[in-house]
Amino acid sequence: MRWEGGEVRPLPIDALGERYRRYRLSDPAAEEAMARSLRQYGQSSPVVVCLRDNQPELLDGFKRRAAAPLVALRTLSARVVEADEAAAKAAIYGLNRLGTQPSELEEAWIVHALVREDGLTQVQAAELLGHHKSWISRRLALLERLCDEAKSELRLGLLAPSLARQLTQLPVGNQPAVLATARRESLTVTEARGVIDLLRGASAEQEQFILQQPREALLQAEGVQGPIRDLLLSPGGNRVARQLRYLLDALGNMENWLRYPGLAELKRGDRVLLTPRFERLARDANSVAVLVADLLLQLQLSEKRHGREATQRDHATLSGGNVDAPDRPRIAGGSDDGAPCPGPHPGGTLRHNANDGSAKAVVTTRFAR
Repeated sequence: MRWEGGEVRPLPIDALGERYRRYRLSDPAAEEAMARSLRQYGQSSPVVVCLRDNQPELLDGFKRRAAAPLVALRTLSARVVEADEAAAKAAIYGLNRLGTQPSELEEAWIVHALVREDGLTQVQAAELLGHHKSWISRRLALLERLCDEAKSELRLGLLAPSLARQLTQLPVGNQPAVLATARRESLTVTEARGVIDLLRGASAEQEQFILQQPREALLQAEGVQGPIRDLLLSPGGNRVARQLRYLLDALGNMENWLRYPGLAELKRGDRVLLTPRFERLARDANSVAVLVADLLLQLQLSEKRHGREATQRDHATLSGGNVDAPDRPRIAGGSDDGAPCPGPHPGGTLRHNANDGSAKAVVTTRFAR
């Protein structure tokens, strides 16, 4: 097939090869939307192909290719470009950025193919795709540090790329257990991330507990983000809880960075500029630690005081007295005096009037005079 670069011509649908389809996710909803567009407006722009063994292979237009049979289109306009394997993959990435942004997984597939299949270095791949080397490294890690089960779920859309990236922090052998736990407990993405954070550096016993009871482990852990508003807390308590949540999360991130990579990540200029801020962090952290220790002491004393008051109330209730008036004089003729208690009232209730004793005392005094 003789075809000049840039030339546009109609091609039968069946002639459009899909060897590069594996670098794109299937999206049935988008394909149906494309079919409606083709039915209403027709093909507004040509698909892009390259020639492989004198046969056209799609680089851009996979949704149009899938939607065409739905509207009984037999041909699609196509434009050819000259591209080797590496350039073809770069074209797939670049052309699709003009419409819907490729997903992180699609980017990872392309980067992996460029580096592992086509033999480009990470620097070369970065230049070809117009990104920094660190961007290439993160996309490679998304696939190469994942277990096969996670890769399959990624391709099927059952695993979010952001969560997959979190999974790469764990050894490949530990990842299937996390996926099984997330499915069994129907964990949210936030909960699954928390579980992954807890598993990092956990002992074998702790790991077993985290995987068996993930939500209980999250509740027991410090710094794990909870609900936006706790119904058991007052407005003031919720405000403090939010501040604690953000502070503990920031401290946890800083602690992880200080352990690794820490100083090794900073250049000389960074160290000079950041030293005053680290000094302030140390100073403010010490000040907050002292104030928190004082607050905890006050809370402990307050709990002890409330405990004593509760004990007194319980004792008074059992003895029939009133803890709020411990010095109140007892009623004359009570059982504690050894005197008989008044008899039952004719109506069936026990007559008990504190004023009776006082009146008798006054009368006795008057007669004595």
